[in-house]
Amino acid sequence: MNIHALRESTYNGLWKQNTGLAQLLGLCPILAISTNLVNAVSLGLATVLVMALVNFVIASLRRFIPYEIRIPVFVLIIAALVTVVDLAFNAFFHDLYLMLGIFIPLIVTNCIVLARVEAYAVKNKVIDSTVDGLMMGLGLVWVLALLGGLREFFGTGTLFAGIEMIFPKLSALHILGEDYPGFLLAVLPPGAFFALGAMIAAYNAINARAARKP
Repeated sequence: MNIHALRESTYNGLWKQNTGLAQLLGLCPILAISTNLVNAVSLGLATVLVMALVNFVIASLRRFIPYEIRIPVFVLIIAALVTVVDLAFNAFFHDLYLMLGIFIPLIVTNCIVLARVEAYAVKNKVIDSTVDGLMMGLGLVWVLALLGGLREFFGTGTLFAGIEMIFPKLSALHILGEDYPGFLLAVLPPGAFFALGAMIAAYNAINARAARKP
């Protein structure tokens, strides 16, 4: 992969074809798990790992997968790799694993993963496909991080709640003070829709302003 291709994959994954803001894929986990920053980023990083591994494996095997049965084979590979990530979370971050619950196994059904395999990995080289999966996943991570951070900040006045599940010596930051009464709507499902809608509006406004520049 040359520098130009790397820049293009990075720009597409992080911004132009961002899965959360441009393609609007995988909205169920985006909205459901983004109640705080730690949960959102953890699920995002699990998705990054799955996407990079899946793209690597399928790009490596693409010449051996019959076209007629490619979708069942893709799903089988995705399911196997998601199981590996799920077991790894259970082994190394058990408390966080319990918090994320069913959403790690549900990466199997996440249309982000299968859509990127079908659109890119089966048509491109191994390294290019792996980088594409990594960047598309990282694009989802920053959207989840911002969404989770905003909802946690306005909802409870904290950031990094639950960080002790990953790093036992750290604790949440009480940005607005421990006596902050909280804004319940921010951490309820409607708050997720409002916050994501605002982010999509800002994303479209930035793109529209950039398009008007000479």
